[in-house]
Amino acid sequence: MDVDIWAWVGDTQRQLHEAGNTGLAMAIGDVPAQALEGRYSQLDVLAPAIAQQAQNLELPWLEFYARYWHLIGRIGDRAQGAVAIADAETLVEFAGRDDVRDCPGAPGAVVALALTQANTDGPGYAAERLAALGALTVEPDSLAFSAVAEQYVAALVDAGRADEAVTYAESAVAKLGSAGRESSWELAAASARALLAAGRAQDSLTALDAATDFKPDDPVAKAHREGVLRSLVLATLGKPQESVDALPDLDVVGDHPRDWAEWARAIRELAGSARITNTWQLGRVLKQWIDYFAMMGGYHARVELALVAGDLAASRQSVWQARQLADIAESAMGELKVPGDTVERVAALRAAADEIVEPEAPGPEAELVEYFDAADGFNADPERWVGWLTPLSGSDLPATRRHTTTLGFLGYPAKGADIYWTMLVESDDIETADPQDVSYLTGLLIEARQDERLEQMAQRLPAAQRHLALGRLYRARERWEQAAAEGEAAVAAGAGVEASRLWSTAVQQSGDNAKGAAILRDILDSEGIEAEDVWRMITMATAAEDWETVRAGTTKLGMPLQSTEGPIEEEMGLVRIILPAPDGSQRAVISLRTGPATARLAIPQPPGMDYNAGDLVVFDPQLLEPVPESQEEQEGFIPPFAAVGMLRPGGYTSWFFDGAAPSEADWTEFNEVMAERGWPMWVYSDDNYTVTHPTSGERLPGVFGWIAVPPEVTPVEVDAVLDDATERWVHPLAWLDLAKTVDVEVERHERITKEYGL
Repeated sequence: MDVDIWAWVGDTQRQLHEAGNTGLAMAIGDVPAQALEGRYSQLDVLAPAIAQQAQNLELPWLEFYARYWHLIGRIGDRAQGAVAIADAETLVEFAGRDDVRDCPGAPGAVVALALTQANTDGPGYAAERLAALGALTVEPDSLAFSAVAEQYVAALVDAGRADEAVTYAESAVAKLGSAGRESSWELAAASARALLAAGRAQDSLTALDAATDFKPDDPVAKAHREGVLRSLVLATLGKPQESVDALPDLDVVGDHPRDWAEWARAIRELAGSARITNTWQLGRVLKQWIDYFAMMGGYHARVELALVAGDLAASRQSVWQARQLADIAESAMGELKVPGDTVERVAALRAAADEIVEPEAPGPEAELVEYFDAADGFNADPERWVGWLTPLSGSDLPATRRHTTTLGFLGYPAKGADIYWTMLVESDDIETADPQDVSYLTGLLIEARQDERLEQMAQRLPAAQRHLALGRLYRARERWEQAAAEGEAAVAAGAGVEASRLWSTAVQQSGDNAKGAAILRDILDSEGIEAEDVWRMITMATAAEDWETVRAGTTKLGMPLQSTEGPIEEEMGLVRIILPAPDGSQRAVISLRTGPATARLAIPQPPGMDYNAGDLVVFDPQLLEPVPESQEEQEGFIPPFAAVGMLRPGGYTSWFFDGAAPSEADWTEFNEVMAERGWPMWVYSDDNYTVTHPTSGERLPGVFGWIAVPPEVTPVEVDAVLDDATERWVHPLAWLDLAKTVDVEVERHERITKEYGL
């Protein structure tokens, strides 16, 4: 996007503030950060909401801005492919509208579509990407230039024209230099990838070294993206130790799908050295990544990862897995427009698997189940056990249970389901099968997303098992109404605690807390009830203000309460309640815990929030952070809980104050005045906040914050109290919004605000 877009964003925020759309003004400033910082759950809610408001306000540029950043959040770090193609194409059409095409960010739509196509099938879409990007007219003095050039270089590499990509990148960097600008880090990285693809690994490393200090378009991602690329280049150069040193850990890169294929390629290069351990855990992670790209429509990445993972499995002597991954790659290859050398690579993987001599089993085949059960669960290799149990699986029931569930654990639930299906369903034994086996097969079918197959099986099961299996399926797919119906039917058929738990969850998700709590209360004394169930019941009963059920739950947990009937209102210490903010972020609000699952907010909130001091909220009693281990840390620890909903608003109103900080004595007295009246007050400024002395111009320590007052207190009373409490201060305090509301000394507060630079 061109720099003018950011000037436009700032101007739009100001206009929205002046028009009273404070929440929207706050929100649009945070959307890019949400996209780049990985706050996707917030972005996926906020960006569409902004786009809708922009449409209602007839602000097409703002609508484009929100839709663009939402798409970037999906196709950037999350690397969504085919699932985002239609939205990317629609954004290009929107950017071409008469009232949008002059927006300085409009070229970003074409870049976003090219990136989406690259995520889907880079080589297959290479020609389309080159044509669309080449048709753009973007000058080097535009911030969009580097992004366009980056995608053009990537498209040339995917087209098999690596030498041209190198030349194009060099030309683009030269044009930027002539315009007095520097390449983005991302364009430099694209150039390094082109050099690597052209067989010039040393030049690629030199280019990366030269680009280290370049400014990135995505500063959050630069460190791990640079580390992955550098590691791959160094591994290609035969420098394994330096490559390992540069490679980001799995717990870092695991959150960034955009880097997975490149990271896996680096690992494959390093697997032959003694510096990287090629383990079953690595294989399990790679299978999860393969499944992710299957869901996101990342066709090329899925094939590439399957082949890399297959090579690594073959190196681990995991014959069955190497063959499974060859099957996956061959199947997924049909979705590629340009298969390239995939056919040859699949054949090579199959040949490698055929040559592997599998490790010997730890004992005779007839005793393998006993050996499996006796194995050290921490050190045992599940990949090995899948291979050893394969000859028994499908005929020997105990071996089948262990084999198929281990397959599911390693990421191959469909394979496990096939074996179980043949053994139980096709043999017509499903009607009389052990409920444990039905449960195992149900879980495998859900994981494998074979919903029709599960529904087909369920029709042949006894009533309790049928309703429970279908309820589990609908719960997994968040089809809550159907899940509730099946859960209720399962309970009626005698399916036990699991059915009640499922039914309760489903009705809670449908918004009926009272019924959800009642379902769990009916089984409160049943065998199999767990503390987590009791806490869920307490939370739902609290939301429904069913205090009798709440007390039944606390009795079950051994949690003493002072009162025996009516609403629970006790002092149970301070907690942090995590609540949403208008910009899509979250706020931790210090609160007083008043019950097992209730808290009263103690901190005033600015106008525009959906909550304020004095509000009574319901929270989930599950801690969001573990209690610190050391006694010293525990003393200052305020436990955080996620808010579930509003139980009862307090009706408080917040008023803003701002000015030069008073003396310590004056400030203490001011706090006492607020406390005596029960008016929560909170300072939002920090020690770095300063104001300007009106005569000398020197910087003075400043203070600003909010005071919240209950509904019975009038604005006139608040103004009078503040006036009386601050009249002897050396420097005056301003409360302009309040003054305007009561129409008292408005000019004085405006003058204070101007003179002190508030």
